[in-house]
Amino acid sequence: MTKKYTKKGRKTKSAGRFGPRYGRKVRKLVANIEEKMRSPHKCPSCGHLSVKRIGTGIWKCKKCDYTFAGGTYIPQTPTMKSLLRSLGGEEK
Repeated sequence: MTKKYTKKGRKTKSAGRFGPRYGRKVRKLVANIEEKMRSPHKCPSCGHLSVKRIGTGIWKCKKCDYTFAGGTYIPQTPTMKSLLRSLGGEEK
C-alpha cells in the first residue's frame, strides 16, 4: 500500500517562513496580503499586466516605465477606486 501525500504544511503559503511564531491568524493575513501584492496588476497608462511594486506605495510598469504612487500593498486601494468613481474617471 502506498502512502498518499496531502497538502499538509502548505496552508501557510508565503508566511511559512515564520514557522510557528506569531499565530495562525497573523500568518494567514500576511500570506493574503503578499499574494495580492505579488499578483499581476494592470498599468493605468498602457493597460498591460506588468506593474510591479518597487517600494512602499511606489509602483512601476515594466513595459512603459510609468511610475506612479498607489497603495502600500496594491496599486489601487478601495478608497482610491471609490474616489475615481465619484469623480467620474473610473478605469476598469
